[in-house]
Amino acid sequence: MAATTQFAYRTLKGVGIVNGPPSYEPLEGFTRPEGNIRCCMYSSCGRYFAWATTEEVKIIDASNGSVISHLPAENVYELGFSPLGTYVITWQRPSKDEAGDATKNLKVWRVIDESPAGGNDMGKQTVGKFVQKNQTGWNLRYTFDEKFCARVVTNEVQIYESHDLTKVWNKLRVEGVSDFAVSPGENHSIAVFVPERKGLPASVRVYNVPQFDTPASQKNFFKGDKVQLKWNDNGTSLIVLAQTEVDKTGKSYYGETTMYLLSANGGFDSRIDLDKEGPIHDVSWSPKSNSFAVVYGYMPAKTVIFNAKAQPTHTFPLAPRNTVCFSPQGRFVLVAGFGNLAGQMDIYDLEKDYSKLCTIEASNASVCEWSPDGKHILTATTSPRLRVDNGIRIWRASGGLMYNEDLNELYHVCWRPEQGSAAPLEENPFSSVPAPHASALKYLESVKTPSKPAGAYRPPGARGQVTPLAFKREDEGGAAYVRDGISSFASYVNGFGKSKSRVVPGAEAAEDKSPLPPGAAPGGGVSLTGTGEGIDSEPLSKAAKKNAKKREAKKAAAAAAAAAANGESAPAKLAADTAEPTRKNTSRSPDRGAHTTGRERSRSKGYMPAPVVPPGFEASATPPQGAKAERSRSGNRRQRGDTSTSVISQRSSSQQNGMPKGPITIQQRGTPSRLSTTPPPATSGAETPDLQITSPTTPGSGGHLQEKKVRGLLKKVRAIEDLKMRLAGGEKLEDTQMKKIHSEDSVRNELHALGYTG
Repeated sequence: MAATTQFAYRTLKGVGIVNGPPSYEPLEGFTRPEGNIRCCMYSSCGRYFAWATTEEVKIIDASNGSVISHLPAENVYELGFSPLGTYVITWQRPSKDEAGDATKNLKVWRVIDESPAGGNDMGKQTVGKFVQKNQTGWNLRYTFDEKFCARVVTNEVQIYESHDLTKVWNKLRVEGVSDFAVSPGENHSIAVFVPERKGLPASVRVYNVPQFDTPASQKNFFKGDKVQLKWNDNGTSLIVLAQTEVDKTGKSYYGETTMYLLSANGGFDSRIDLDKEGPIHDVSWSPKSNSFAVVYGYMPAKTVIFNAKAQPTHTFPLAPRNTVCFSPQGRFVLVAGFGNLAGQMDIYDLEKDYSKLCTIEASNASVCEWSPDGKHILTATTSPRLRVDNGIRIWRASGGLMYNEDLNELYHVCWRPEQGSAAPLEENPFSSVPAPHASALKYLESVKTPSKPAGAYRPPGARGQVTPLAFKREDEGGAAYVRDGISSFASYVNGFGKSKSRVVPGAEAAEDKSPLPPGAAPGGGVSLTGTGEGIDSEPLSKAAKKNAKKREAKKAAAAAAAAAANGESAPAKLAADTAEPTRKNTSRSPDRGAHTTGRERSRSKGYMPAPVVPPGFEASATPPQGAKAERSRSGNRRQRGDTSTSVISQRSSSQQNGMPKGPITIQQRGTPSRLSTTPPPATSGAETPDLQITSPTTPGSGGHLQEKKVRGLLKKVRAIEDLKMRLAGGEKLEDTQMKKIHSEDSVRNELHALGYTG
């Protein structure tokens, strides 16, 4: 029959030892110590349990609680045992003696002293003493058989025989060594780590004791400021988890992580390439030493099991996880997410095609350990990681809570190790389920379970319910779209087209803000932006005015030269040129004018339009000095000489300038340039028709008031329909809302009376 499991814990008030499932009772024969206890731990073999007070260290038999030994060591902060439990190691704070020299604060004692002075506990002698300033990595590293132990000093690893620590048995000289790990297997191997220095890469080397001349295996790499060296239980392979202090890519606060695998005999070394970007959260060897599991990548992280050759064999589903741990027998694996994650634990059975047994909710857990029997899991919330909700919980690996104990300021908890190898599990270890402890039942009763499981959010349309009319489009039977509280009888009432503009009764029509085609001007016509003409008249710049003056001076000089040759004065010649805008166009330079006959050029900003002569004023119409001929921007007018368009443009310009309406005579090409003094006969086609514009806001017209009343009634109908839908959905309405529903018939009768048939 397998030994009963056991666990121990340390709180602010003392130490406790409790038997594991199924009894969960305190250890008989053990007297709980009270007071300030700084540390406690089991030996690796599970035979002993020790704790340190401010005055001494006590060691008891873990099976019955009897005291075995007292060590006269004060203010011990760290405790450790050798693999077989022969030696106990203590570490005290560094201090100096009266001479100013550092005291030897690392001491090694025998658990059971066989010397003649062994009868007196206060007279016990240490096996060895050392000066150890750094608390990190303070303990000695023993081989599995306790034949050798080692410690690192500056640039070397010192090897001692365990029974004689007064002299160094051998030295492993490695320049810059900062950490090392002794193999737990039968082959005595030591792995040492040298960080990057002076531009050289970091390296991990494996040596066989005592052949320290050449390493049996070696791996060089960059991005390695510190490492974790993880041997498998057989001591045949080593995982190197390297990490940098700073991530130069800026993707992580905690540096970059890489992983390598080395064999102890030098037959294999490789970097393990991971297919998901992100840090490596955890790595763990299987107790069978033939595989290991890695959790890596940004959340949700990826968990993969590799074989001894770093080849992936199985991938678990992506999930927010950062911890992986094998059961002592290697049959089950726990994949969990602790720390800033929710604390979910997934349990998988590796022997049944990686099937998932259950998911356990262990929120706020800072400790998670498998029991030696491989059937239970211990989780705990400890201080100072979290000072509230401290306590211990033991779970069945199949998913049920078996034990719960709330404690005040829990500092440490651990299972008692089992002597020898773990006992194998039966085919179905969870066939019989024991009854939970009373503490677990009480805890489960106090926990509020959600009445409805929280699921993913689903919009109303995906819940199998009818969409309210308020959320339907009008073409699907919904209410008409209302913009700014006013409905419209136009064809675009649902808001998907152009809405009707709002008009204030009695006010002038607002300026149309709708977008215009390229080249068009508001109100009609062609935009002449930048020319100083047209509707969008813009002031000329200084450079444009200067160029306009130069062009006018050139034209005046050319006109004077032509007049001198023909015997005419310069003003008369210029007036004749101005009177024929469609026959002759000016050019930027005199020599280009001959090539532009019959072709109009674009207008310049300095252009001034020719005066439009009203009927009856032809004789007095004299072109001003320096007036320019009209030049159209239209390409069609440039080629065809479309006079009808010119007539419309001139008429529009004359109306904008305040001139009287009337037909405008356009001088055709080839006709004399003198102006007629007789008014042209009036024709019926040239008269402007009398148009009577009726505004919808004209007083006396009842159309606008009637339409406004219809809109108000339709708004009431829509509100009534909305209230009816709410009433049909089971909502309780107020009295005023019910009265509004009852008034539906009267509202519809008013609509019919106004002639609305919609």
